[in-house]
Amino acid sequence: MTADDYICHMQKVGILGGGQLGRMLLQAAANYPVETFVLENDAECPSAHLCDHFTKGDIRSFDAVYQFGKGLDAITIEIENVNTEALEKLESEGVKVFPKPSVLKTIRNKILQKKYYADNSIPSPAYIVTDNLAALQQQSDFLPAVHKIGEGGYDGKGVQVLRKPEDITKGFDAPSVLEKMVDIDKEIAQMVAVSSTGEIALYPPVEMLFDHSLNLLDFQLCPATINEKTLWKVEAIAVQVVKNFKSPGIFAIELFVDRSGAVLVNETAPRVHNSGHHTIEAHFSSQFDMLWRIILGFPLGNTDAILPSVMVNVIGAEGYSGKVKYEGLEEVLGIDNAFVHLYGKKATKPGRKMGHVTVLSKEKQELIHQANKIKSLLSVQSTSD
Repeated sequence: MTADDYICHMQKVGILGGGQLGRMLLQAAANYPVETFVLENDAECPSAHLCDHFTKGDIRSFDAVYQFGKGLDAITIEIENVNTEALEKLESEGVKVFPKPSVLKTIRNKILQKKYYADNSIPSPAYIVTDNLAALQQQSDFLPAVHKIGEGGYDGKGVQVLRKPEDITKGFDAPSVLEKMVDIDKEIAQMVAVSSTGEIALYPPVEMLFDHSLNLLDFQLCPATINEKTLWKVEAIAVQVVKNFKSPGIFAIELFVDRSGAVLVNETAPRVHNSGHHTIEAHFSSQFDMLWRIILGFPLGNTDAILPSVMVNVIGAEGYSGKVKYEGLEEVLGIDNAFVHLYGKKATKPGRKMGHVTVLSKEKQELIHQANKIKSLLSVQSTSD
């Protein structure tokens, strides 16, 4: 299909899920010949007012997803917890699905995801599958380890660190992965774009720094401070991960670099991702712009950085739940080269992602300084009414 064809045919593209990822995807859609549709249970979700057509419905329901998707040219996701059977039926009827339902089924189940790495010789931490808490209790010799629930975990939920046998009671009484703890030097995220023709584009990897009390990303630096040999390993392993999916889309591969320099895949997300938010201002083609290019069949964008960046998550403060109020927002907006994104969520609660701030600078120390300044200035609280 040529660019001229798109003038005549504005594609109808649906997004399953209406959270902040959908919101930012819709913001990027304004640049393209596309009519947008969103399916989400919450009529006041961050994406609702930005799409051309909003449908209230359950993305986990076969009927809701099938009815939503059957009149569309293409469909994508902003969360893995969707009805893949409906997506498979839609795909068989000619609707393009990004990524393919087969990829979603593999990735959203951490047990299948770990098996995929093993089957494809992709380096990943050693693991044991535990079917229930009783099975976990037999594995005290495997500790220290991380217990990850097979399905349903997100944003630090469904993950427990088990350092000693007494911690086993914190594990999950459901099919899960018990993963050997890695002596981590750095945590890296690599965004990879794959076109429908199999062309691959890599973003510069980012270095992730975590809030370990919440098990959430605190802030991240781009580019990651890693040596050339480690960079080659990160890129080669990330390409190996996506090539075996045999699916177009955008993928976030989270990796560990251990103290010996080994690179191991932690997890993969088959969609736009928190670790790519900085690309909106800091790169020529953002992760959201890139996904539209993939869906609509346009050439892949330029992944190069315009400037180095830091991205800070804006998280609901402890002790505050209810109608949102931002403290320190004006001061943060006064910082040079700072770009504030608030996700339009009306209510806050502790640990909830409410927005992010990206700062650009040539100087790494300046980026770290500004990240810490933003963290000290900006607080997500709630009103008393």
